Amino acid sequence: MSTLLDFALLPIFMAEDGSGFHGPTLDHEFAPPAIFFAGTMFEMNRILLVRMIAVAILALVMVLYAKRAKLVPGRAQSMVESLIDFSRVQIGHEILGEDHAKKYQPLLLTLFVGILFMNLTGVIPGLQIAGTSLIGMPLIYALFAYVGFVVAGLRERGLKFFKEQVMPPGVPKPLYLLMIPLETLSTFVLRPIILTMRLLSNMVAGHFVLVLCFVGTHYLYLEMSGVMGIGLGTVTLLVGTVFVVFELFVGALQAYIFAMLAAAYISLSISDH
Repeated sequence: MSTLLDFALLPIFMAEDGSGFHGPTLDHEFAPPAIFFAGTMFEMNRILLVRMIAVAILALVMVLYAKRAKLVPGRAQSMVESLIDFSRVQIGHEILGEDHAKKYQPLLLTLFVGILFMNLTGVIPGLQIAGTSLIGMPLIYALFAYVGFVVAGLRERGLKFFKEQVMPPGVPKPLYLLMIPLETLSTFVLRPIILTMRLLSNMVAGHFVLVLCFVGTHYLYLEMSGVMGIGLGTVTLLVGTVFVVFELFVGALQAYIFAMLAAAYISLSISDH
């Protein structure tokens, strides 16, 4: 039980007079004070530090995998290869087909494992916030997928790619007056925004639930006396534990969905309509 409480390592949200319980807020959770280089262009807060740790761990895992790969894989190598194979088969082959999957595998794998590692920092004790729970990181991944979509279309279809995206074949010509602005808005403006908001909203919601459960447990056990405090604290502790497992699932699922959508967009860009 103490280990699960230590997972939070979060302050109790108190009222201004030092009493009572206040739930987590956007400002407190997602605008933390600077840790290093405050007041400079290199200012770094907790979320930036978590992102750098996630990138460093991912880079270390991939470098060690590349240098120590064996014909008969061990447990660690098998785990890395499982991620790579999942991206290659379940995302690349399933959506793009075997002919195109190999060409775009680096992009899809980068999106999948990058988002996965960023998402999972939200349930790691001591880090406990997803690197994708602030808009900057989801936006970068969305723009990366968007650029891949446009470049793939230009490589495969040439400049007619733009025409094919906004002028679907088989539509009566008068309707193009309506279709062209709608398709332009949907394909070239809203697509990266939707990718960004889908990932961001899921990770923000999950973080709030975890913080509320574990800070509530801390408050109920230590600040609220009596059987009721212990009973309610136990309930929030159990709910928080369940949501830790659920957040692991959501983090992996969102990485998969994001990479899958990127593959679907690339498939649309290279298809002969």
